[in-house]
Amino acid sequence: MRISAIDIGTNTILMLIADVQADGSLKVVRDEHTIARLGKGVDSAKNILPETFQRALTILTKLKSISDEAGSQHIVACGTSALRDAVNRDEFIEFIRAKVGITIHVLNGDEEAQLTYWGGASEYFHRDPEQSFAVLDIGGGSTELVEGKGKFVSKKCSLNVGAVRMTERFLHSSPPTTSEIRNAQTEIEKHLTSSFLLSESAQLVGVAGTVTTLAAMDLKLSAYAPEKIHGYHLQRARIDYFYDQLKILPLERIHAIPQILPMRADIILAGIMILRTVMQKNNLKEIIVSDRGLRYGLLFAEADRVK
Repeated sequence: MRISAIDIGTNTILMLIADVQADGSLKVVRDEHTIARLGKGVDSAKNILPETFQRALTILTKLKSISDEAGSQHIVACGTSALRDAVNRDEFIEFIRAKVGITIHVLNGDEEAQLTYWGGASEYFHRDPEQSFAVLDIGGGSTELVEGKGKFVSKKCSLNVGAVRMTERFLHSSPPTTSEIRNAQTEIEKHLTSSFLLSESAQLVGVAGTVTTLAAMDLKLSAYAPEKIHGYHLQRARIDYFYDQLKILPLERIHAIPQILPMRADIILAGIMILRTVMQKNNLKEIIVSDRGLRYGLLFAEADRVK
């Protein structure tokens, strides 16, 4: 069975097309990544902007065409933090349904956390079902941290702290001022309560653009190479190093770093701040970088539903 899973996030729109094998494993056909910035302005205005409607339409029309050409039998699409927060989300969902024929389901925080865990940790817990894993997903609007063993989740938390949200609220200068960084850090720490503390035995796996970008920077890749990034052990000392470098650079200098995509350049610092805080609070020295995430969990769930 060939399925397309589309993850419509606050900053990115991702699509995974894969064949679901009889044993439940996946054979990836296409894996599409696009930065759409759906959540631009949502934190302050609570509205998806008119230009964002058109930008998302262009992207989703292209993805629908890719899905059709690949012979996908099902398309499942979900929205996360930006659509949860936007007061005009129903208008946006109907606009996309009418124009492209894709129906978007808006996930609540618990659903997002569960699917993110399945997507990010599945290959690891299949190898070692007795090991505890935690998956960290730093999105544009929210951050999910989910811990479990095997397929079973023991703890999940979704917080309204994301790279786009923190940037729009606090990091207005280029480079940000000391007070802007302090205020953003205070807000992040305010949300990272005891519910974000992991078991001592849990191995942390990170998904989404902040950790994959840092891995690409640490590896000095000239082009994105998922086979090198996926499974990479990123050390906290290196994360601290990149944080110290980026926080003093103006945006045009960050744009010049080849591993940072242009539409991620203005939010990468906030993402690193969230990542560092989670690791510091849990006294973790490294994180395993995963090129997977919510779209994989969404595809697993859809395969179970339609089989």
